Amino acid sequence: MKTLSKISLGIVALLGSGAAAAECGDIQIAEWNWASGELMANVDKVILEAGYSCNVELIPGATTTTFASMNEKGQPDIAGELWINAVREPLDKALDEGTLHSANSGPITGLGEGWWIPPATAAKHPELTTVLEVLEHPELFPDVEDPSKGAFIGCPAGWGCQLANANLFRAFDMEAKGWKLVDPGSAAGLDGSMTKAVEREQNWFGYYWSPTAMIGKHQMVKLDFGVPFAGAENWDGCIALAEQDCEDPQPSAWTESEVHTVVTDKFKGSAGPDVMDYLGKRVFPGQIMNDMLVYMGDNQAAGEDAAIEFLLNHGDVWESWVSAEVAEKVKAELN
Repeated sequence: MKTLSKISLGIVALLGSGAAAAECGDIQIAEWNWASGELMANVDKVILEAGYSCNVELIPGATTTTFASMNEKGQPDIAGELWINAVREPLDKALDEGTLHSANSGPITGLGEGWWIPPATAAKHPELTTVLEVLEHPELFPDVEDPSKGAFIGCPAGWGCQLANANLFRAFDMEAKGWKLVDPGSAAGLDGSMTKAVEREQNWFGYYWSPTAMIGKHQMVKLDFGVPFAGAENWDGCIALAEQDCEDPQPSAWTESEVHTVVTDKFKGSAGPDVMDYLGKRVFPGQIMNDMLVYMGDNQAAGEDAAIEFLLNHGDVWESWVSAEVAEKVKAELN
């Protein structure tokens, strides 16, 4: 398997004096500190260098710090997987002022947070298609310490999602319906409880998010809540707060998770329409992204190797993002 460094060397040789790189120029891309964002950044690097003669530098990225740097300093040029809920207000302001631009409002499909059950549970109980239906059957999900109650696996203490799960637990009156809110203790505890249940074909009901290797590996089934989203005032003004600050939580579907590919105004002006068109079309199907995260976990693969694996095996996906000419240039570097 070619590594990204080898591909980069090949591109340098191809460009010779580097004059061709002037067509696109030097670009900084945030390489996120989570697997899907790491993969996406490296896929962008390969395609932009091989296909559009860009000179790409990957720099460490994290949601709030990357956004602040782009907003205040104009660098990096591209934030490929920016989860905007954490920076919504300042991002909206930057978009309105034209200092930043959304190049893609949905670079991954099927993403988001919510409540899940294993595929074996869904197969055994096809009637359990919504959270409301699951809540009527705590006996199917017995708690280890108190089998008379159903176990709902929430988030570890200290995670932001712990507050939302605790308040939704109250909103749906789950204690009165025979449920217990279980703190898994840690990320490993949360993952372990899910894995143990799936491997033993036992029922499991709890919180998780996608895209993640866990959802991809276990093919977990995300439940519709059976109720609509109850509005931002209920969510932001109650569900997302500490319990003492949320007196009357209302039942609600999970708030929508929004991810954008965001670029700076300078980059949009200099990159050219072809590069912007690529970023706009670059959408990873959720199932394929989850599969790639499983590959990264199983093989301890870094983003650069995972990018090559994706490009070699999913041409049916990425070739639709670019012109036939660009696709041939990228494939030539992969061979």
